[in-house]
Amino acid sequence: MHFEIHGIPSVAIVSSEFEEAAAVQGKALGLEARCCFVQHPIQDRTDAEMRQLADQIVDQVMAALTAPV
Repeated sequence: MHFEIHGIPSVAIVSSEFEEAAAVQGKALGLEARCCFVQHPIQDRTDAEMRQLADQIVDQVMAALTAPV
């Protein structure tokens, strides 16, 4: 949100468990937050598993960054 407030396009990458919380936080700040969600949980994942999750959403992240707000 900090970047968006300062005019820098950004995408939050959020665990699917927190999808609703991300929407509520964006509304509370008066922003339409761009988010991409990864499968929950993430805290016990290995580096390789995290890279795999990132690979799965890279196209979504790029689309969110380049879409008009």
